[in-house]
Amino acid sequence: MRPILLQGHTRSLTQIKYNREGDLLFTVSKDKVVNVWYSHNGERLGTYSGHLGSVWTVDVNASSTLIATGAADNTCKLWDVQTGRCLKTWEFQTAVKRVEFSEDNSMVLCVTEERMGYKGTVTVYPVNNDINGTQSDTPVVTMTNDGPKAVVAGWTCLDKYIITGHLDGTIAQWDWKANTKIHSTPAHEDVLTDLQFSPDRTYLITASKDKSAKILDALTLEIKKEFSADTPLNSAALTPKFQEFVILGGGQDAMNVTTTSARAGKFESRFYHKILQEEVGRVRGHFGPINTIAVHPDGKSFSSGGEDGYVRVHHFDPDYFTFKLEI
Repeated sequence: MRPILLQGHTRSLTQIKYNREGDLLFTVSKDKVVNVWYSHNGERLGTYSGHLGSVWTVDVNASSTLIATGAADNTCKLWDVQTGRCLKTWEFQTAVKRVEFSEDNSMVLCVTEERMGYKGTVTVYPVNNDINGTQSDTPVVTMTNDGPKAVVAGWTCLDKYIITGHLDGTIAQWDWKANTKIHSTPAHEDVLTDLQFSPDRTYLITASKDKSAKILDALTLEIKKEFSADTPLNSAALTPKFQEFVILGGGQDAMNVTTTSARAGKFESRFYHKILQEEVGRVRGHFGPINTIAVHPDGKSFSSGGEDGYVRVHHFDPDYFTFKLEI
């Protein structure tokens, strides 16, 4: 499995995202650049420039016409995918750490940072999918948590609820129409680093610095599965088909990296069996912690973005598809 190395960033990756068909891969990093690549051969299509700070997050709508990005310059920007034109800039009081389009692509949620006396919020804006239309300045709802700030968030199936993951490891479920928190569960002991949904959005996987990843039911927040690693995790992803796997990525903090070798730093992508919760393999390659992992929607490849500034696109070998775990 020879990876394709995407060298389009000068600083560490923060998030990578495939579009719905999986032919495009969007990558964002701390160097203010948003890149889009062809996922099958690693050719760079173009960049989206305009942010003035580290770009923390990116998402693309279902028709691959619009992308949203959130950055440390306290803005969330909406871009035309095809031309790279910035269609709208929503300004906030603090940095935007996570954006995600709703399932029907009519809204986008923005998770903002808690800084300088401003509370962290989850703000939902309406999105006009006509790229030549005007975008609204008025949010649909602004949700403020009274406890520790939200760091990640996402929409459940049919956009019924918004699930938020918090600094203290709790997961909360919000009825965003009524702006109320329905319930929350202490899923992890340390900060949540990632939250990704299954293809049908009925369950989700979380990753945390407490060295574990968990699968939760999106409607009841019941913990279904638990995966333990030997290193703090930054990202967790689910494989959509062929194999029932989860892929976890992490490594010890960037500031300690110089004191350990790549082998001891544990900078591998780890594959676990989703049902049996056992580790089945690892993929090495990064020279620093893995910050973000995304799986191609067809389940035939996956990508990881690291602290080393590289994105590695791995297309699975034929024996991956026939692999069976011996019980």
